Amino acid sequence: MSRTMNPRDVRLHTNLAGIEMNTPVLTASGTFGFGEEFAEFVDLSRLGGVMVKGTTLKPRRGNDGVRITETPMGMLNCIGLENPGVNIFLKDILPRIQQYGMNVIVNISGNTAEEYGVLAEMLDVPGVAAIELNVSCPNVKEGGIVFGTDPKAAAAVVREAKKRTKKPVILKLSPNVTDIVEMAKAAEDAGADVLSLINTLMGMEIDIHTCRPTLGNITGGLSGPCVKPVALRMVWQVAQAVRIPIIGMGGISCWEDAVEFFLAGASAVAVGTANFVDPSVTMKICDGLDDYLSCRHMESIRDLVGKVQLG
Repeated sequence: MSRTMNPRDVRLHTNLAGIEMNTPVLTASGTFGFGEEFAEFVDLSRLGGVMVKGTTLKPRRGNDGVRITETPMGMLNCIGLENPGVNIFLKDILPRIQQYGMNVIVNISGNTAEEYGVLAEMLDVPGVAAIELNVSCPNVKEGGIVFGTDPKAAAAVVREAKKRTKKPVILKLSPNVTDIVEMAKAAEDAGADVLSLINTLMGMEIDIHTCRPTLGNITGGLSGPCVKPVALRMVWQVAQAVRIPIIGMGGISCWEDAVEFFLAGASAVAVGTANFVDPSVTMKICDGLDDYLSCRHMESIRDLVGKVQLG
């Protein structure tokens, strides 16, 4: 299916690392399935891209026990990267979702830098617009270091992926670090084409009646409106330090939230937890952004990027 543009989206059209996007509104991995699940609610071709469910070399069944719990203004999850594996994705899922005319961005996870490279090479095929590196998995070869909290380890993953694919490589940054700018610079120096941030914050909930953690994995990733101030601050900090584009995410649930991320320096935004609350929220955000630009007599969403007034 060819990508057609909604007349309302002319101002929203953008190019991110060579990827033509009808709008700068994407969906975050793990919150939107493979896109087809939302086809009844969303014009998928109108999205800038769908970051599909995290994909690994082999199928994963995910974590045992309770995987999701609500929190005030958000949710905790410990899904554990449940997915059918890259071979099933390539054989069955990718051919099926291509009919929707959307940019498919594949989020990948591995246990070693080499594994990321293998996945990147396997996904260097028509129908895949870009690769997003999820670096929140333990680095088995390095004694359990988490790639996303060690600049050298994250850079090694980026370099390995870049060697094995011609697709744009996006590194998804974890907020669970002392200095996210250091991580961002390391990724840029290693050749990352785009940065996406933030991933979830680590959190926990305890059931006071059973005196046990709510989640089967004890801890999980915190997302939703409660993380937006942290995400916005980190996007702004990183935007001051790197030259490559940023996809901002973390607690975006309306067009006003999205505007804040563009002002902070993001070139695109990704919507995550809000999709569970309102499956059509991305379309409302697109409409709201267009109205905002029109009211301010701006011709392009690019005119908004990084324009926060500090003085």
